[in-house]
Amino acid sequence: MAKPYLSVVIPSYNETENLKRGALAEVNDYLQKQDYPWEVIVSDDGSPDEQARRLAEDFCEKTSGFKYLQNDHAGKPFAVWSGIRATEGEIVLFTDMDQSTPISEVAKLLPFYKKGFDVVIGSRGSERKNFSAFRQLASTVFREIRRAALLREIVDTQAGFKSFKGKVAKEIFPLLQVIRSEKNQVEGWKVTSFDVELLVAAQRRGYKIAEVPVTWADRDVSTGKSRGGGKFVKESLDMLKEIFRVKLNDLRGFYK
Repeated sequence: MAKPYLSVVIPSYNETENLKRGALAEVNDYLQKQDYPWEVIVSDDGSPDEQARRLAEDFCEKTSGFKYLQNDHAGKPFAVWSGIRATEGEIVLFTDMDQSTPISEVAKLLPFYKKGFDVVIGSRGSERKNFSAFRQLASTVFREIRRAALLREIVDTQAGFKSFKGKVAKEIFPLLQVIRSEKNQVEGWKVTSFDVELLVAAQRRGYKIAEVPVTWADRDVSTGKSRGGGKFVKESLDMLKEIFRVKLNDLRGFYK
């Protein structure tokens, strides 16, 4: 069997509703039409929802090219890293289960590798379809503070649609503080700024990064992630704290 050109990693946590509406089938339908070898790793972050785990595992068992990983609950960065470690592809893409950015958008990213780039990320630009006015404002504030501190030339660091040369992903992920640290007690599906640290590490190591506009509209219908307004505010504040931690690490030359 040919070594995959593209490895797709999909972190998963309580995704019952997204799985029932056929999110993985969408991924499979697109990849089956491509002329390159591929693989998909569904990396579950210890979902307490047994139905979510069963649906994902059953799909992977029945579908060629798909593999299911069951992890202890430790947060999205660990689920992504667990999946990346299991990949064999020349290019690795991680994308969200909800397919708010459809897998077909990878066709916009892949040509940049032939242009010499090492990391190619999808960008939602500065607008967010299906975002409330409050979330749009919070996103804008976060983006401007982050750009003042780090990665000024990148508009959107938070889109869950990022690709890397496989060897680059496996080099820079272990540099993340959340990966190096002992696994902390994690409750639910916490949004973090690990994407920012990941891109800073890649940049400081001399890797070329391209940011490519992609289609995005919130399609997440899952109900098991506890995404209330209060949690959103707390996560936003935590993410800003992480930005300054990454900035301090960067000034210390940690990522070089």
